Amino acid sequence: MRTGLLAFALALLPHLAFAQSAVEQCLTAGQRLTEAAPLSRTSTLLRTFGPLRIVAIGSSSTRGLWQSDPALTYPGMLKSELERLKPGLQVSVFNSGRNADTIPGNVARFERDVFAHKPDLVIWQIGTNDVTWLQSSDRLTGKIVEGIRLLKAAGADVVLMDQQYAPVILASNYSKMQASIADAARRENVSLFSRFDLMRRAVEGGLPMTALTSWDGLHNSADGYACTGRALARAIMAATPTDDKQNAPAKRQRGKWNKK
Repeated sequence: MRTGLLAFALALLPHLAFAQSAVEQCLTAGQRLTEAAPLSRTSTLLRTFGPLRIVAIGSSSTRGLWQSDPALTYPGMLKSELERLKPGLQVSVFNSGRNADTIPGNVARFERDVFAHKPDLVIWQIGTNDVTWLQSSDRLTGKIVEGIRLLKAAGADVVLMDQQYAPVILASNYSKMQASIADAARRENVSLFSRFDLMRRAVEGGLPMTALTSWDGLHNSADGYACTGRALARAIMAATPTDDKQNAPAKRQRGKWNKK
């Protein structure tokens, strides 16, 4: 019996190694935020170790379709990676993704699903369902701009996230949607995190597309979500330089203040 279990475990090792290396290989592709107005509110709160409140709004790839554990969605991985990169950081990430949602649907939910959380930073993932369902990218550019202005008026820093590099997207008229997202980001001087470019470079670097996309050819796999969230956290940290010599906040234990 023990011999059989050992053989089974050994047989799984190559698959586990591949799952781990797929995320690391994807991360080596690297992805920075596009140059835009600084994330001033986020930078200040990172420097003071928070509390930093982030809202991720979008569709099913924000919600984390096919993932049963919220910690394994991209917003969940964003939180854990920020905490790893900045020990002592107090950060909350609210996942306001909704399956099958669109750009107009996102904007209609801002009051309840974004502003109610009083965010310092909003990650707005857009475009996937709109282009898949053949809505006009030209018409939607104005809606993206409207949404950005609403988010900025609420005092939040804004980062846009574009479509994923996946078979269903590549079979669509994705380039117009990509251009609309980039144009809106430039017009409103907000940062863009290109998930599309991150995944594309990883695939061009030799990583199978199936390592980052699920069986449906559209949504991310577990490794794809992990790479997206972790790469985004690194991009945010790179765009918000802080004083590395600053100590983590004191933590009270047994009635005394000690360094964490």
